[in-house]
Amino acid sequence: MCWSARADLVAGGAVTAVGVLCLARAHRSGRPERLPLAALPLVLGVHQLIEAAVWLGADGELPAAPAAWARTAWAVIALPVLPLLVPIGVRRAAVDAGRTRRRLLSALVLLGLLVAAPLAHALATHPVDVTAHAHTLDYRIGIPHPVLLLAGYLLATVGALLLSGDLQLRRLGLLTTTAALICALLWHLAFISTWCALAAITSTLLLRWTSAPPPHPHPARPADH
Repeated sequence: MCWSARADLVAGGAVTAVGVLCLARAHRSGRPERLPLAALPLVLGVHQLIEAAVWLGADGELPAAPAAWARTAWAVIALPVLPLLVPIGVRRAAVDAGRTRRRLLSALVLLGLLVAAPLAHALATHPVDVTAHAHTLDYRIGIPHPVLLLAGYLLATVGALLLSGDLQLRRLGLLTTTAALICALLWHLAFISTWCALAAITSTLLLRWTSAPPPHPHPARPADH
C-alpha cells in the first residue's frame, strides 16, 4: 500500500466509521469501562484523515497555515495522546483482572505519562516539519532522547495490550508489535507515520471486542491478593 492523501482519506474514513460503531457497541453493552479503549479506532481514524491534510501540505496543495495546523494536530495525537490513551483504556477495561495485573497496568499508565510529558513539551517548543520520502512522511520535531522515549512509548502502548489478560486485546498487541517491527525495518525514516497507519487498521479488531461479553475471571492465585 502506498501512503498518500487518497490512501489516508480512504483508510481514515473506514477506520473512523468503525470507531463510531465501536463506541456505540461499547455504550450498548452496558460496560462503560470499555469506552476509553473503544474510542481508539475513532481517534486513529481521525488521525489518518488529518494526515491526508498533511500530505496535501507536503505536496504544496494546502496553504501554509492550515498545513502547519494539520502537522501539529497529527503530532499531538501520535506523540503525547496515544501513550496515555492506550494504557489508560486497557487499565480501565481490566476490572476483572487480578490485582497483580492491574498494578502492572497502572505502572504502564504512569510510564505513558512520563513519556507523554517530554513529547508534549517538544511539541510546545519546536515546530513540526514534514518531508515526503518514497510515499511515506518523515516527521521531525526535535524530540530529546528519541530512542529512550520510543522504547517507553512502545512499552506503554503495546505492552499494555499484551499484559491485558484479554485474548482479543493480546491479539491486537501482537499485531501492533509486528507492525512496529515491519515499520522499523522497512520505513526507518517514517517509522511513527507508518506505524500509526498500521495501528489504525489493526485497531478495527476492537469492533469485535466491544460487543463481546466480559471474560470469566480465572480463580484468583495467592499472588493476586
